[in-house]
Amino acid sequence: MAFFVAADGCRIHYETFGAKGPRLVLIPGLGGDGRFWAGVARLLEADYRLIVTDHRGAGRSDRPDGPYSIPLIASDVAGLLAQTGGPAHVVGHSTGGAVAQMLALDHADLGLSYTISSSWARADTRFRNLFTARAELLEAGMAGAYQRLTHVLCHEAPYLATHAAELEAAVASASRTLAPLHVAAARLRMLLDHDCLDGLAKIATPVQVVAATGDVLTPPALTQTIADAIPGARYASVDGAHFHPLARPEGIAAVVHRFIPEAEQQIS
Repeated sequence: MAFFVAADGCRIHYETFGAKGPRLVLIPGLGGDGRFWAGVARLLEADYRLIVTDHRGAGRSDRPDGPYSIPLIASDVAGLLAQTGGPAHVVGHSTGGAVAQMLALDHADLGLSYTISSSWARADTRFRNLFTARAELLEAGMAGAYQRLTHVLCHEAPYLATHAAELEAAVASASRTLAPLHVAAARLRMLLDHDCLDGLAKIATPVQVVAATGDVLTPPALTQTIADAIPGARYASVDGAHFHPLARPEGIAAVVHRFIPEAEQQIS
């Protein structure tokens, strides 16, 4: 396993795939585990040199007590990119999309383009209520209930039916996989502080914003706000629910395949 060691000593786990083509980093959502991208990586690795990272506090990275913030995770990714060869195209889903926004604003020299999937730039009232309730479940020690709710919010009904045994196993193991729960809750609460909407107009790098038609966690209108705020940003829709890169990897892989060559032409 490969690790990047951040300035504070936190070890950030990452994997690489592919041997040719442009560099592309895949940043997962709140779960923070790069294995979320497995299906997408399989569809992209023939054409790109992929870096797939876990977040601090999740996946196979270290899980320090804190603090946690989107800018801090963005600085981890920036350090990882600098250590492994420099600028790359950035693809971030959900929380990873928020990280991509902060990379574009705080570390603009390291992003060649940005694909922001099913994300937000400013939490609205619905978002605040939903994510506060999810944090409260973890703070109350209800990891299984939190995981079950995540499945319902993030998957389509047919996926829930066909993967019932697998998802139930994830509920049963949630107390272990999410541990320590106070860290998982702190990572949830950091999402409420993410607000860079007013700064997005400064982004001059090619950007595409992707929303899923059936997403109830970050509805398309919330995601489209990002595209509306960035001059020249492209907006695309794919089928599926919030976890569409996991359940329907072909959709976002196709969007990336179309966008990156065009972005390469714009920056050449």
